[in-house]
Amino acid sequence: MTSLGNRCQLAVILAGLATVSASAATQVAQQQPTPPTVRHTPPQTPMYLRDRVTALGRGFDGRVGIAVRSVNEGWQTGWKADELYPQQSVSKLWVSIAALDAVDRGQVRLDDKVTLNRTDLTLFHQPIAALIGGDGYTTSLADLMFKAITTSDNTCNDKLMRSIGGPSVVRAMIADKHLGAIRFYDGERALQSKIAGLIWSQSYSVGNSFYAARNALPLSMRKSSFDRYVEDPYDGAAPSAIVSALSRLKRGEILSPASTARLLSIMSHTKTGANRLKGGLKPGWSLSHKTGTGQVLGSVQAGYNDIGILTAPDGRSYAVAVMIKRTSTPLITRMTLMNEIVRTVINQHEMTYGAAYTL
Repeated sequence: MTSLGNRCQLAVILAGLATVSASAATQVAQQQPTPPTVRHTPPQTPMYLRDRVTALGRGFDGRVGIAVRSVNEGWQTGWKADELYPQQSVSKLWVSIAALDAVDRGQVRLDDKVTLNRTDLTLFHQPIAALIGGDGYTTSLADLMFKAITTSDNTCNDKLMRSIGGPSVVRAMIADKHLGAIRFYDGERALQSKIAGLIWSQSYSVGNSFYAARNALPLSMRKSSFDRYVEDPYDGAAPSAIVSALSRLKRGEILSPASTARLLSIMSHTKTGANRLKGGLKPGWSLSHKTGTGQVLGSVQAGYNDIGILTAPDGRSYAVAVMIKRTSTPLITRMTLMNEIVRTVINQHEMTYGAAYTL
């Protein structure tokens, strides 16, 4: 009985100790300080750049969207940068990215040969048309891409697009890579015809046939089609989405390193728009860019653009997009706006990091 009593007393004591220990542990746990919440402060856009972009956008006589993004630091600013603006030939960039994505996936090779025939001809700017004889003209996908970007050749671009599977492949790339508010239509022939109020006919690719067909339409019909396109562009894109995509491209987040380097190099050889964004460069700075120029009705142009990546002598980069939806201002006024945006970025960079020494 004594032994049993002792064991019972011991059990009671141990149970009490366990209860005390559990209670103490609970109190200790309750007394532990809560880890502080880590708040990531978004990078601040430099005030000078923000205010200057706003002033330039507000002072322009036309509907313009402007966006600037620091590739390295991530801040972004703009003027009406979330609206959709007609891309026109800016959309050739997405075709080339889709083609290089197909290369990265092993679906095509850039040295694959393609033959262009008269049935591949488009309209407006197509220098390659002079090379396409009765037997066609054979070249590579790499050559089509280079001509589409650097000379904005519409026939090269449409042939490249069809060679990788058509417009649905380009749209799928935009969606899969989460590029944002960027539309892609069905290629140059379909787009330009619809803007004019026409349905594409291959006969329009010959001589002045397209212009004759467009001019034969009642002005009211042309204006209705033109205005509808401006208000809700079939190839519309937001400048904010474009500079985000360009930043990701530069950082190597969209294509393989080899494809990224190739595309940026091609864009650095762009011949069109020599006095758009490029006109604002200082010695030591470089630009990889793509222009876009839309149709004109009367004195109004729908789409006058330049987008690209500015790189400073110290290697820091900025994505820039200036997209004019609708304007009647002289070309020199539009180009001056683009020059000033680039000069503003350069000024801000030099205020922040210092000016590079140049001879």
